[in-house]
Amino acid sequence: MNLKFKYFVTLLLALTLSFGVLTAAGLAQEKEKLVVGTSAGFPPFEIMEEGELVGFDVDLMEAIAEEQGFELKWQDIAFASLIPALDAGKIDAVAAAMTIKPERDKKVDFSDPYWSADQAVIVREDSDINVVQALMGGRMIGAQTGTTGAGWVKEQLVEKGIISGNVSRHYDTYVMAVRDLVNGRLDSVVVDTPVANTFTERQPVKIIAKLITGEQYGLAVKEGNSELLAKLNAGLEEVRDSGKYDEIVKKWFG
Repeated sequence: MNLKFKYFVTLLLALTLSFGVLTAAGLAQEKEKLVVGTSAGFPPFEIMEEGELVGFDVDLMEAIAEEQGFELKWQDIAFASLIPALDAGKIDAVAAAMTIKPERDKKVDFSDPYWSADQAVIVREDSDINVVQALMGGRMIGAQTGTTGAGWVKEQLVEKGIISGNVSRHYDTYVMAVRDLVNGRLDSVVVDTPVANTFTERQPVKIIAKLITGEQYGLAVKEGNSELLAKLNAGLEEVRDSGKYDEIVKKWFG
């Protein structure tokens, strides 16, 4: 091999490697970044474990992101602040077991539903109060601010005059509410059924009633962001069709 030919081969190889590196870098840059807001403290949908955000919603969004080519960045903020953050452009989407409700639908656009739930009433494991005493007996009731549980207490108990006075407390997370329940600062907590089931496995609490509300959870985007909404719906459909959705359900709900 003469020196000129050897030089040509070396130069060609160098250019090929450089092109490969640049192409890979270009592909990495093409991945769309998506800031997703959630509210940890709602197991098993989103919860902090050993400093890491995990849960059903987290795995579901990661699976959708993989299908649609998103790169996710998570933001853990108070549930009641999620829609304002979305409206202000601080986050691009919400994945927080958010119930699709008409009043919310006026402010955001929801994806196709991905989960169904009702509400449950939980009390301490050693409590002997029944559901009538818990909800109508002037006992202290807890719920998470901005949730359908808090809305149910307001609409069905406070506004109908069944309870009055300072007998309900709102919390940033259900983890805080259940902690106060266990410590005797609350007599009951109204929370979504799948979350109630999880708390009964992790804390000394029990379910004494289920409230049939027929809720459905959806992912949320800023109102009018039809392009992102279409991608999320397409990704959700792909995750369902591939069987990945069932795997995530089995992981978090058995």
